[in-house]
Amino acid sequence: MNWFWFALIALICWSGSDLFSKIGCCGEKDKTAHLKMVVAVGLVMGLHAAYMIVFHHVSVTWDVVWTYLPVSLLYILSMTLGYVGLRYIELSISSPICNSSGALVAVLCLCTGALSDYNGPQKAVILCAVGLVCLGVVGLGVVEAREDDDLRRRRQEHANRKYAKSWLAICLPVAYCLLDAAGTFADSLVLERLSTQAFVAGMFATFDECSDYAASAANCAYELTFLFAAVCCFIYVVLIRKQKLVPKQEGPKYLGAIFETAGQFAYIFALADTAHVAIAAPIISAYCVASVVWSRIFLKEKLSWKHYAMIALVVAGIVLLGVFDI
Repeated sequence: MNWFWFALIALICWSGSDLFSKIGCCGEKDKTAHLKMVVAVGLVMGLHAAYMIVFHHVSVTWDVVWTYLPVSLLYILSMTLGYVGLRYIELSISSPICNSSGALVAVLCLCTGALSDYNGPQKAVILCAVGLVCLGVVGLGVVEAREDDDLRRRRQEHANRKYAKSWLAICLPVAYCLLDAAGTFADSLVLERLSTQAFVAGMFATFDECSDYAASAANCAYELTFLFAAVCCFIYVVLIRKQKLVPKQEGPKYLGAIFETAGQFAYIFALADTAHVAIAAPIISAYCVASVVWSRIFLKEKLSWKHYAMIALVVAGIVLLGVFDI
């Protein structure tokens, strides 16, 4: 049952990361909150990479860093845009849209023939899931655009923050979704290349061992690249813009960064039990449901029934994709 607990931990941690990232990025006066969030995440990930290299002897070469760099940049850029988007829209809407990237990955896999192992009925279910996600995301955009201003004000009356109607609010999480999907798809291709290179070089006896090495090395390369991005953001925010990092304001950002890294750690162990991947994946992929719950409890966000109906479509599609481990 270890896989179940790791899956549950990943769900809680990633939804917690959503919550604390939202709290850390939504300050109206702080125009560089998203860059400070990058600093926090990069620092925590850098520390985790150092731990893996020193205590678990993960070997990260410059060749691995440069090979994985395009994937790292796609992930980092998507997360940065996601942090910007948290300033303009409710977490209850943003999280399901961002978590829809799996649907786009499924489309890319279908277009490139990467799902040849699945039979006809399975592909039909996957297409149905993708359709649900797309319908839900487009529906959220339509609901946001057509909502009456008076109704929006009444709905947000008791919320911690009010949001104005804006297409930017929808476009930013959609941009995150697109970039994250591209990163995920490229990730699988690059990891296969790194695994093959390690196997041809005779680094390990089996291809599975080479795959494990590639995954660990690539993850550390990504975390070190994120650390470099954090240093760049720190130089810009603190040394160029002359802004101070106030511990009380930065606390939620670092909590979000810790939850993000812990969720990734639990995710790897949850899916390591290949016999239960089909059950663990949908549990983890539904973390956006928990994000909606936390935002309702702690951020006092209240959506209309139309919003919740569209979110339900997105979540249903995500869980279906999780069942097929897409």
